[in-house]
Amino acid sequence: MYEDHKNAIVTGAARGIGKAIAKKLASSGLNVVVTDVLYDELQVVAAELEETGVKALALKADISKKEDVDNLIKTTLEQFGTVDFLVNNAGITRDNLTVRMSEEQWDMVLNINLKGTFLCSQAVAKEMMKKRFGRIVNMASVSGILGTAGQVNYASSKAGVIALTKTFARELGKRNITVNAIAPGFIMTEMTEQLPEKVRAAYIENIPLNRPGSPEDIAAVVSFLISPSASYITGTVINVSGGLLI
Repeated sequence: MYEDHKNAIVTGAARGIGKAIAKKLASSGLNVVVTDVLYDELQVVAAELEETGVKALALKADISKKEDVDNLIKTTLEQFGTVDFLVNNAGITRDNLTVRMSEEQWDMVLNINLKGTFLCSQAVAKEMMKKRFGRIVNMASVSGILGTAGQVNYASSKAGVIALTKTFARELGKRNITVNAIAPGFIMTEMTEQLPEKVRAAYIENIPLNRPGSPEDIAAVVSFLISPSASYITGTVINVSGGLLI
């Protein structure tokens, strides 16, 4: 990693992919602020990260609320001094067929997945621009590329994240800030483990590598995208889906 840039924020870090990302970054020597609404679990994650010898801070925040995001960035700057890396991982699903989807289900998913990514990126970008350095990684999804039946809200939010990523990349590139996205496919997390076996088997049948991905698969790509090795990559969406989009 970089010698002079050591501080990262990972949203949605209490479980699953976010937790794996936080652990990967800490193992690389980065100090990590983890944030989520699941504060008890978040504190456990922060304690695990500190065992690796880095600084870690657990902050409860609802990223769909600007006040919470502003407080997240303010506290991070007070404690760590800079925000060098941001991983916008927080996201939710509220699935339903399009004709049955409620306005509440639509708003909840768009507010967390898309608005939350915007608010965090906007707040961090202002600080990164001053330092003329920054790395932002957003979590999209293959659903935002293909569309998924029963997930019009989720797919729309992730398609929005892709467009947001490319726009931020264009606007911030001259300040040495890269902005990229990852589009995971079927990843085994607490959420997908709850799916019926037949549903999981149907997903896996369409994956050329014939297996689900792991949170660590995603964390490895995040680690690459914020590293010096990826300094000339921006505005890109990397599919981590076992070939699902072939």
